[in-house]
Formats: sequence, C-alpha cells, structure tokens
Amino acid sequence: MKRHAVTVLAAAVCLVAAGCTSDKPPASERPVDTGAEFRLASYENCDAALEGLREAARKNVAAWGMRYSHNFEPAQATRADSAAGAADSAAGAREAAGAKTATGESGGYSGTNNHEAGVDEPDLVKTDGKRIVTVQAGVLRVVDAVTRAQVARVVVASGQQSDYDLGELLINGDKVLLIGSRYGGMYRGNPATPQVTLVDLAGTPRVIGRFALTGSVVDARQVGSTVRVVVRSSPEIDMPSDTGTPEAYRLALLKAIGEADLADWLPAYSIDDNGSVSTGRIDCSRVAHPTDFTAAAMLTVLTFDLARDTIGNGDPLTVAADGDTVYSNGPSLYVANDQRWRTMSRAEDGSTALQQRTELYKFDTSKPGRPAFVAGGAVDGWLLNQYSMSDWNGHLRVATTTGTTTWGGTGASESTVYALRQDGRRLSVVGKVGGLGKGERIYSVRFVGPTGYVVTFRQTDPLYTVDLRDPTKPTVTGELKITGYSAYLHPAGDGLLLGIGQEASEQGRAQGTQVSLFDVRDPAAPKRLAQYHVRGAHSEAEFDPHAFLYWPATGLLVVPLTGKGGGDRVGALALKVTGTSITELGFIAHPATDNGYPAMIRRSLFIDGTLWTVSPQGLLASDAGTAVQRAWVPFT
Repeated sequence: MKRHAVTVLAAAVCLVAAGCTSDKPPASERPVDTGAEFRLASYENCDAALEGLREAARKNVAAWGMRYSHNFEPAQATRADSAAGAADSAAGAREAAGAKTATGESGGYSGTNNHEAGVDEPDLVKTDGKRIVTVQAGVLRVVDAVTRAQVARVVVASGQQSDYDLGELLINGDKVLLIGSRYGGMYRGNPATPQVTLVDLAGTPRVIGRFALTGSVVDARQVGSTVRVVVRSSPEIDMPSDTGTPEAYRLALLKAIGEADLADWLPAYSIDDNGSVSTGRIDCSRVAHPTDFTAAAMLTVLTFDLARDTIGNGDPLTVAADGDTVYSNGPSLYVANDQRWRTMSRAEDGSTALQQRTELYKFDTSKPGRPAFVAGGAVDGWLLNQYSMSDWNGHLRVATTTGTTTWGGTGASESTVYALRQDGRRLSVVGKVGGLGKGERIYSVRFVGPTGYVVTFRQTDPLYTVDLRDPTKPTVTGELKITGYSAYLHPAGDGLLLGIGQEASEQGRAQGTQVSLFDVRDPAAPKRLAQYHVRGAHSEAEFDPHAFLYWPATGLLVVPLTGKGGGDRVGALALKVTGTSITELGFIAHPATDNGYPAMIRRSLFIDGTLWTVSPQGLLASDAGTAVQRAWVPFT
C-alpha cells in the first residue's frame, strides 16, 4: 500500500431556520433564506478526537467517496490560486492599495498591488522605497534603490535550492518573512512542506528562524507587524491499491480510515528559533470542529509577529475544515472552501455530479496574536478568487457562478451576488441578486464601496454594475456588452475602472491582451472610453494582479507581456492612461538568459520617478516618464 496525504472534504454545515436564534436581526436585514451555523467544539480528549475524525471521514466516504475521485489525491495538488489587486473605497480615492505614498509624479513608491488598503499580501518582491527585496529559488537578494546595486544575498533554503518553490515575501522594517515550500524528494511530484523563514536585514542579513508545518500554504496576510499564514493539511493514511471495483475501493478506504491513528491527522511541525530546534504535532486540544461535519482536512491559521527577534511557535489555531481562498479586510480574515471538486454519490443511472457550494469561515483578526473563529456560512456556487469577496460596512459581499457544465454542473450557468451579515455564529444571507451572465461564468469581480462590478464571458463580455447600498436588496443597475473580457478590474479613481484581459472575436475566440478604460460614473450606463490591444499576446496580470502596476499620479500602467505585437515581444508593456485614452509609453525587455531565451519580467515597481522591472535574471531601472532604460542590476 502507498502512504499518501488524503484530501477528503470540508466541514459540512448544519442548516438552521432563519428564526432559530434569539438575537434576531432587524426586520430589514432578516435572512432571506436558510443560513448555515458553524458551532465550534473542542474534543474532550485525544481518544474522542481520533474517533470523531474517523467518523467524519467515514461519512465522507459513504456519501462521496468514489474511485478516482478528486476527494482522494496528494494534498500538494490543492495549491490555492491566490489573486491580489487594488484597494477598495467608496469614491476610489485609495484606488491603488499598492500605491503606498503617492506624493506626486516623481515622489513616493509603489507597494504590492493588494486587494485591500492596509492589508499586505505576500509577493515575489517588496520595497520600502529605499531597498528592493526579492526571492528566487530560495535565495533572498537586496538591491539599493538609490545606488542601483545589489548589496546583500542570503541563501534562505535549508537544503538544495532546487528543492524550493520560488517563495513569497512579507516585510516589516528590517524583518523579512519568506513563505515557501520545500519538496520532499528529488522531484517536485513529492509532497511539499510549507516553510516560513524569518530573516533579519539589519547589519549582515541572516536567517534567525524557521517554522515548517505539513500541508500546503493557502495564502497569508499581514496587518502592521502581524502576519497570518493559512495552511491546509490532509491526513496521511495508508491508501489501498487498485482493488478492481469502485465499491471494493470504497470499502478498502473505510478500512484504512479505521486503522489510521491520531498522528495521521494532526499536522506535524518543526521550529528552528535562533538555533533552538523543536518538533512535534499540533496538540489535539488545539483542534476545534463544527458540531456536524464530514471533514478530514485541517485548516491551521499561524500567527507571526515581525516586530519580534524570534519566529516563535506560530500560535496555531486549527479547525477541522478545508479551504482554498483567503481574503482579509484587516479586522476579519475569511477562508472559503470551494467544493466544485467534491464528487457526489452515484445517481440511479450511474452518473455523478459536483457539489456547487462554497463554505465561508470568518476569523477575528482585529487584535495582534492568535485569531478567533467567529462565524461560518455557505452560499451556492463557486468563487473565482479572493476578489469575489468583500467585507464592507458590516456585510460580506460574495459573487459566485452556478450551473456551469465546465465544472460538472447541470443546467445553464448564471452568476449571483450575495450579501451576508454575521448573526451570532452564523453568516446569514440577507440579500442577493442573480441571473447575471446566463450561459456564462464570472471572469472578474471588483467591489468598490457600495458598488460591485462583475464581468461574465462566453462570447461577449457583459460588465455588470451592482448597487449594494441596501444589502437586503442588491440590484443590477447597468450592463455593458463588448467583445472580449477583463480578467482583472482595477479602480482608477474619479469613476473610472481599468481592466486587463483578452480581446475576442464575436464567436468568443481570444485574440490577445487588451487593456480597457471604463467610465462607471453613471452606474446605469457604463461605457468603455479606450482600449489598447496587443494581438496574440498574454500577460501574467490577467491571472495574477500582483503583476499589475498602476501609478495614478502619472497614469503609468505596466504589465508583463508575452507574445506577438509587431514581432515577438517578451518583457513589460508601459502604458500612459489619461481620462479618455490609453497610449504606449514604451516596451521594456531584460537581457536574455544564458541559454539565449528572453527573460520573463514578472513584476514592476515605481520608486521616486524610476520604474523598476523584475525578472529571474535581475532588476532593470528605467525612467518612469519615458521608459528609457537607465541601469541593469544582474542577480549574483
């Protein structure tokens, strides 16, 4: 038999009627449909924990388990697609969450293009305006933004550098937290172990601590000096080999679950804190679970304080649940569990279906230290990414797609925007509006204050505006139909919205990267003011908004670009955005790699009038007003 990590299921929800609580919401915000209450409980002892986890997994197999199901696969296959972007505000005044100090055309510097202002997200590069910190294959490098020279290099990998994922960074003063994964064997198919490494840049940069936990990193968020890292872990169970029939395999799975011990469920950790090494597993007393659940996976929220000189023990909070998308507005952190991969029981005709439901877990992160689980709920459909969620004025807005045959659903697809409010331990739906993009699916979402913008696509791109001023009565107020689609939407202030995605034919065939400028000042009549199309091209910013740079003081917009456009172009496209137009400022390319291939630019930064672009080969400084290259800083 082979020993694998088993991805089973998320916590099932306990359905309760809307009026079951004594603390009823105001009549104007009475839940409009059934809510889902997540009452957390602790196990009496470790024996009870083992039996509870076994029983939950047995229910899971009985209800869902099938041979070749996605429910049973190596845990590292479920790496969350985290997306990031710009901050929200009612008027779009803080339209670029990454624009930390937009003091003028030449002053200030850009940070990571985050979803929410004040909530930093891990990325490949960070800057404090004076130095640029990058990570590549387990090596951290520091570049002086003034002298334009590499001033430090730290090997943060504790083994072979090739064993490490690229990793991402968070920074606070002289402290850098590297969040990466170390692979367990000679090839990347082996399970990866998330590893958090703390580096001190003061004086001679050095590693001062490491924390590793079995599982896979979902995502992380930083507020002030406090970092929360979300890890999902699956039990390591002796999986049965091929037993011939699905029923025989199901019975073998039940037997394997019954033989698993508690150590197979509890995540293992190791800590190296300034040379003091300790190992162990999350204590069963630290594991909470909903009172009615069918989970085998564990969600652990780790907390690290970058103001300290030690990495600490992560102060873990573990819930018997699953999750793959993280969103935070600062005071609250949400983990969503997309169940589109969850195979349902066989129907009488032998067919199967996928459950279209997203479970939501809310944690209180308003204070430093260990967070608290406060509420949970669920909505129909599946999320696109973290931009499908937004917490504003006490309500969580969520956009989902249901019915799409792309993910195994039945019937015509459509999308819905929900508004949820915390009611005790429950996230209750208080309002919703559906019917968006029938026959299509969501390609991008952006909530800006009381307004939601939703792009759906199949052959054309309807851009919907949704009025959420009254959360109990969300209303679609406008719709713009154009060819192509926007995969990421970015508030540009003054009622303007930027979008990057693909132009398409009237039949829906993608034709290359396009950047669009929308006027949404009249929600009833959104319109496109300008577009810039590069035929045959693709941009990383289409699926990772961290690659999107917009500097509102000058209208500078920079995105990586790969593909055709007056000849092969691989590099970064710099555009100039005004109130009515988008024009090309220049195209930036890095020196080719040693084997002659074009260097892939991944990120761009604005620092005091200089445009910095980042590739695995190094950093290039260019004039932010003209895109003329000034200095090349190769990585050593």
